[in-house]
Amino acid sequence: MSATAETKPAAAQSPASLAHRAADKDIWRSLEELADSGEFRRFIESEFPAIAARLPMQVNRRTLLKLAGASLAMAGLTACSEVESIVPYVRQPENIIPGRPLHYATALSSEGYGIGVIVESHEGRPTKIEGNPDHPSSRGATDAIMQTAVLALFDPDRSRVPLKNGEPAGYGDFLADMAKLSADWAASGGQGGALLVEATTSPTMKAQLEDLRSWYPKLRVYRHDPLAVPAGTAATAKLFGRALAPVYHFDRADVILSLDADFLGEGPGRLAYARNFADRRRVRRPGDTMNRLYVVESTPTLTGTAADRRKAVRPSEVESLAAALQAGRAPAPQWFSAAIEDLVGAGRNSLVVPGERQGPFVHAAAHGFNQRSCAIGTTVDFIEPPDALRVDGDLAALCDAIAGKEVDSVVVLGANPGFTAPADLDVRAAFSRLKLLVHWGLYRDETAQLAHWHVPAAHDLESWSDVSGHDGTVSIVQPLIRPLYGGRTAHEMIAALAGRFDVDALGLVRETWAKRLDDSAWREALRDGLVAGSAVAPVTVETGTGLTDLKPEPVSQGLEVRFAIDPWLRDGRHANCAWLQELPRPLTKQVWGNAALISPATAGRLQLETGQVVNLAHGGRSIDAPVWIMPGHPDETVTLPLGFGRRTGSIAALAGGFDAYRLRTSDAMWFAGGVTLTPRADTARLVTTQHHHAMEGRAIVRRASLDHFRERPDFVRDDLPPAPTESLYPDWPYDQEAWGMSIDLSACIGCMACVSACQAENNSPTVGPDECALGHEMHWLRVDRYYAGPPDDPETLFQPVPCMQCEKAPCEIVCPVNATVHTHDGLNAQVYNRCIGTRYCSQNCPYKVRRFNFLEYQPYGGEAGPEQAAHNPDVSVRSRGVMEKCTYCAQRISEARIHAQVDNRAIADGEVVTACQQACPTRAISFGNLNDKRAAVLREKGAPHSYALLEELNTRPRTTYLGRIRNPGNAAAAAEKGRTDG
Repeated sequence: MSATAETKPAAAQSPASLAHRAADKDIWRSLEELADSGEFRRFIESEFPAIAARLPMQVNRRTLLKLAGASLAMAGLTACSEVESIVPYVRQPENIIPGRPLHYATALSSEGYGIGVIVESHEGRPTKIEGNPDHPSSRGATDAIMQTAVLALFDPDRSRVPLKNGEPAGYGDFLADMAKLSADWAASGGQGGALLVEATTSPTMKAQLEDLRSWYPKLRVYRHDPLAVPAGTAATAKLFGRALAPVYHFDRADVILSLDADFLGEGPGRLAYARNFADRRRVRRPGDTMNRLYVVESTPTLTGTAADRRKAVRPSEVESLAAALQAGRAPAPQWFSAAIEDLVGAGRNSLVVPGERQGPFVHAAAHGFNQRSCAIGTTVDFIEPPDALRVDGDLAALCDAIAGKEVDSVVVLGANPGFTAPADLDVRAAFSRLKLLVHWGLYRDETAQLAHWHVPAAHDLESWSDVSGHDGTVSIVQPLIRPLYGGRTAHEMIAALAGRFDVDALGLVRETWAKRLDDSAWREALRDGLVAGSAVAPVTVETGTGLTDLKPEPVSQGLEVRFAIDPWLRDGRHANCAWLQELPRPLTKQVWGNAALISPATAGRLQLETGQVVNLAHGGRSIDAPVWIMPGHPDETVTLPLGFGRRTGSIAALAGGFDAYRLRTSDAMWFAGGVTLTPRADTARLVTTQHHHAMEGRAIVRRASLDHFRERPDFVRDDLPPAPTESLYPDWPYDQEAWGMSIDLSACIGCMACVSACQAENNSPTVGPDECALGHEMHWLRVDRYYAGPPDDPETLFQPVPCMQCEKAPCEIVCPVNATVHTHDGLNAQVYNRCIGTRYCSQNCPYKVRRFNFLEYQPYGGEAGPEQAAHNPDVSVRSRGVMEKCTYCAQRISEARIHAQVDNRAIADGEVVTACQQACPTRAISFGNLNDKRAAVLREKGAPHSYALLEELNTRPRTTYLGRIRNPGNAAAAAEKGRTDG
């Protein structure tokens, strides 16, 4: 079984049998665990299953001594490395003090929208991304993708030189060809010319495109965004008479209904929405209140896992439920009628959120209900869309224009239609007819390989630009480093098309803001990371007659397909990022590949097993994909994640998976009915971490309903013996700080931002799919996912697990060389230079939070590659044979201690912020000094539902949890009452 998906056990059990087993088991990780096969048991009982399978069952004393001696010898050899010399500054750059970082405010682009960040820079190179607390789209948080921006900047696979017909060429040669093109366009008014752009909110780029249109009246601008969701603006145009974008205020909502909307995991406002939503779910005393979330979804999402009541439905059934919501009294399931009644009772503090990928009717029905409830202006506002752009059509329209010989020259800015185009568009054939195809991008991707000219793009961290957030707030994008490979910005490309070869991106952006920002205001915007007062003001809306023109589509017959965005790779643009490939998906915990997700009932009907390859056919096209049986997935539906199957780039080619774009067509971008599924005899390896580091048969995640919490605030103690108070381990005095952490399971949404931030901060390596399959992944922090309830409709639970930093640490006493020690401030520290790799500490850790470098996962010595510049210089890079673990970000503690000692004061509460804590969008993590009676973490630990993981082992962890509390309402409270994990 190893780390790959188990196939036999789940298939050997019928859905009814699995449901029966789930009723007898409080929480479970997977269907394989419910099946409880012998192979699954062997996997769980083995600390290192792949290694155990290779070793003999019986080892005599002589062999054991030989192995021990060899281990010590090899450990000594691996500790040796070549002596290197360093070169000091001869002329030290101004404002740079070696070893002391600088911080700059800028913004990163996410599907065209900007999210404000603070970038840490060491000696002129960016090393770490943090959220900008002043930016409305960030609120100080980041997501997993944003944390990888520095690694993408230093990616050695990035394009380095312009290419003409696939051969290296000079940028001057490119400008000469653009001069000829602009001269031709000037003479013809742009006849035959076209631009293909992605989604953008940049005011400068929009102004440049309008100027191009004025100079070349016949020039066409097309937009290709494979993740576009135009249904929302189409619905508001019908409902309110003009295209508008909603901005939600979840902090004001008492009752929320999501109609297939993943607002916690998707969209430009996801970080702000997660923060606002979680702020209404922080329960510390019995008198505290919570919001209530109802979720209807067509595939499992982060928002669905946070729901108080959730229902999985087929994609085409969402519109029929929206029709019931719009009518208010139309026939509807009882559970949905109860949700509508709850929404009506909340009045203006109710909120209905339509799924971005649902059709215009669902959006119009949701916004219509919000208007009737007087929620507009309270829980939702409407603004002019920040990404609005005047275009002549989409990619299909461009292909038609090429076929009709209306366009013969195309400049592609950033998009990659060679990979992301719908299957019914033959982009390769269309582009082969062009006289000139220019591509601008970070990589020589599928489209660049078709182009006559490919120009390397500058990364966001190398660029001057501007970009708008989800509420219209504009940020000035400033570079942290000069372009490594001479990359150019989109603004410089457009300027070249206009015949302006003597301008740079900074000058172009300053031109846009010259009338609004003087020098002082410009510097303020750069310092703060946003242009003050630039948020778009909400507009007043009035209902038109458009809703009556929109009708729900009938429910599809047969099997349906739902195309989903991979949470990390998105449309595939991040496929060459090893950090993201190896970051477990929040729900499946799959790495280095994708799978077709189906429900247990559908798998039972079709007699399918996890890992079995099936053929999916629709509209004369078909793909082969391995199956993943997903608890909580709607029946008769298959979810296909996009973004995989690429073969350009060394990391992307290493990953497995299939290309779902080959089944996606222009008329079925997100949902398709009438799909034919044919099982194959083949199986595929699906690498997953869901069974790694298991802590079986114990009270792991403790949970209750809000009503039960009010009756029993200390519900986490239900049916559990008191924690031991005596110990043979020594007591430790703490004259200064004693660090501790608390994690609120009610606020955690499982987004994995903490794991990605920890990897970026602490130089954790990636190990590749083969090593992951052996259980050797190196993340210091993991987020365990559990299920509770029947497989067809379980409750999903998340639990972040860093090092517990035990007061009575079993790892410390077993190390033969004292490499695992207890520090003066309460940390279980790992001394890398002492470690000889016995792994006794890992064997003795009940929480399974230690990681061992089985191989040389990171280059050590020799010639450095560009990717090594992404390393945090404050954290050492570990080598083969060394154990490593979470340190509570000891480097940040040391930095704060130095500053406090210089000022002759104590470390202030909140002065030390761990990487996981800083990235968390919901503020689920608290950290501080337990000796400081005013510390926020001390208040968290004093809550009645605070508990320690595996506290019955008497390890006395410094990391504790707040039990998960849900608010299903009075009707469901009786069924939920008393349900804790045990």
